Amino acid sequence: MKFLKKIRVVLAILFFLPILLFFVDFTGKLPLHLHSLLKIQWIPALLSLDFGIIIFLLILSLFFGRIYCSTICPLGVFQDVVSWKARLFKKKYKFNHTKPQNILRYSLLALTVVVFVAGSSSLLILLDPYSTFGRFASQLFSPLVIGANNALAFVMNGTGNYTLYKAEQATFVPIAFIISISFFVLVGVMSWFRGRLYCNTVCPVGSTLGLLSRFSLFRISIKESTCTSCGLCEKSCKSECIDSKKMTVDDSRCVSCFNCLSTCKKASLKYEFRYKKPEKKETEQVSAQNSRRAFLATSGALIASVALAKANNISGKKDSILSRKPIMPPGAKNLDHFNTHCTGCQLCVSKCPMQVLKPATLQYGISGIMQPHLEFSTHVFCTYECNICSEVCPTKALEKLKMEDKKLTQIGIAKFRKNMCVVYTDEKDCGACSEHCPTQAVHMIPYKNGLTIPEVTDDLCIGCGGCESICPVRPHQAIYVEGVANQIFAQKPEEAKKFDKVIDDFGF
Repeated sequence: MKFLKKIRVVLAILFFLPILLFFVDFTGKLPLHLHSLLKIQWIPALLSLDFGIIIFLLILSLFFGRIYCSTICPLGVFQDVVSWKARLFKKKYKFNHTKPQNILRYSLLALTVVVFVAGSSSLLILLDPYSTFGRFASQLFSPLVIGANNALAFVMNGTGNYTLYKAEQATFVPIAFIISISFFVLVGVMSWFRGRLYCNTVCPVGSTLGLLSRFSLFRISIKESTCTSCGLCEKSCKSECIDSKKMTVDDSRCVSCFNCLSTCKKASLKYEFRYKKPEKKETEQVSAQNSRRAFLATSGALIASVALAKANNISGKKDSILSRKPIMPPGAKNLDHFNTHCTGCQLCVSKCPMQVLKPATLQYGISGIMQPHLEFSTHVFCTYECNICSEVCPTKALEKLKMEDKKLTQIGIAKFRKNMCVVYTDEKDCGACSEHCPTQAVHMIPYKNGLTIPEVTDDLCIGCGGCESICPVRPHQAIYVEGVANQIFAQKPEEAKKFDKVIDDFGF
């Protein structure tokens, strides 16, 4: 059965590398359909109510145990990479059986679900393994890749080779970086010294699958008649779930990595059908655990049911503590839907070609930290003919929009502050905002002395930020976009003016 580990490693690589490359690809050359791999993740599947994926993952877990954790989950594979590196540096690196931290792991799981049902996604955002890895890739790995590209481009351009070009780094967001680096260190240290400790102690997905894996059709078992209790399997078990002396395997922590199968010299470990006729000793062990298993399984099923129902229908308004209403990405529908379904994985932030999407600090309140919002700056706005963010969102926090619908989706409304406009303060001609409005929502009307001044038609405005990004008034623009709580369709302009994302000067 040693071939099982090789198959698992190959599959893990085939899942992990495309996901990693998709996050750090700043050129936009990788096909967008790669984001389909991100939908085969537990939390995105639950939040988007993708029953096909949910049923597939359930069957996978009930047949093969926690194979999801060792093969499909990018954070799980990341932990394996760190653990593998630790073994390379420490030749005598080995694991030892430890008792499961059941009180801690199931308390965190219950707390995550209770907080989510109560109307806050804060713990789910922080602890979802897929989103945690996404933040690693977006906030840590991607800047390193872009930095390396820019350094190489500088050297090559100096020799007359312009194959590479300088790429712009995304704006540094302190809170996003602090959270990302903190979890990177936490997961890294736990993986370096204790293998899958994070997976089996902190991760709510790992705890939930631990409940399911107790009843999986196939499991790792030890053949007592041939086992010599040499301890090789225990030393190679990164989940620390094998007790070689008692010849037992904790199914709730086993991630089906099959490392133990490849190290046993007596072929005493088997990956076999669970419900075959047990030996006498095994029968005693099973009966002793039945009550605990039944309790945990029932509790887990109840929690999962409540969470699933809540994901589809949650009430309660969330108010931003900031005075300026946040601007949600196109396709967010409304604030409740967006806050409930978005896990802050940062994929849309990574893929936004204009880098107008930023991780939120307190724009959505404490429960919305790390969720994306639009932040306009000089020459940076939401491109009129771009819907990439809604295309790649794996949780359906952003509804997939057709291009014609995206052009009419109102994510905000422009607000004009007349007393700050240069036409009013300096009595000189401008009109930059009107020239760069793609929907004619901002237009010029007669003012005085032959001058014209901007006016906003709310029904035509989609909140793209073209006007705000081009306004010459600093530090606070005379025209800015205010987010809306419910995204609706704006009226279709008679003749929309399109504009390119490369803008020279202020247009006047």
